[in-house]
Amino acid sequence: MFLAKVYVTYKESILDPKGEAIRKSIQQMDYDSVQSVRLGKYFEIIIEAADEEVASREIEEIADKLLANVVMETYRYELEPITSNEANTIQVEKAQLSEEDGDEG
Repeated sequence: MFLAKVYVTYKESILDPKGEAIRKSIQQMDYDSVQSVRLGKYFEIIIEAADEEVASREIEEIADKLLANVVMETYRYELEPITSNEANTIQVEKAQLSEEDGDEG
């Protein structure tokens, strides 16, 4: 079992207007050292796979087909082996956060 942490961002050649707006706001707060902000998406996926190679292949397929618009976005991911107990703990923590936020899923 693996925990995949998937990071999706715009390609460098694509304008990121939200990131630019955030950068400007940060600089208006007198944090002039901030030169660039790129906005993105983050996913945690628990995947049961025979080995890291299989998990990696499946995560790449999922990212290519669903998580990222590969014309405009790029992605990277990290795979971390986890136990069933760790997977259950992660799922319980997320459910608790959802309940605190008033989400239904």
